[in-house]
Amino acid sequence: MLADLAKLIEQDHLAVDAFVKGDPEPLKSLYSQRDDVVIANPFGPPAKGWRKAAETMDRAATNYRDGEAIGFERISEYATTDLGYTIEIERFRSKVGGSDKLVPFALRTTTIFRREEGAWKIVLRHADPITSPRPAASVVGE
Repeated sequence: MLADLAKLIEQDHLAVDAFVKGDPEPLKSLYSQRDDVVIANPFGPPAKGWRKAAETMDRAATNYRDGEAIGFERISEYATTDLGYTIEIERFRSKVGGSDKLVPFALRTTTIFRREEGAWKIVLRHADPITSPRPAASVVGE
């Protein structure tokens, strides 16, 4: 992994830790603000474009309180001089929704990074709670 991209990934992990405390700002600061930025999180459909992505992150952060990131398991990574990605399992503890109980949870994430004007930015993040095998019926909509 390129050293400057590795540094951004470390910042991303710190920002995700702030996110599960309810603060979206550190994470938002790492994102591209171009029209092709996409965020797809477990709370709704994908949001494309900076305005919609920022609103989605703000809304998603309200679901978390008093949390902490407890681990990032890298499944795969790749980078060129201008584009890179990671696939990780992110593990957390947080109060989720209206609960006052800290609960552990994990997300399967794919993050794509792009160099823009000499700096790395996140251009896509997809996160979902699928971290173990599931039956075929689980993909059928309700």
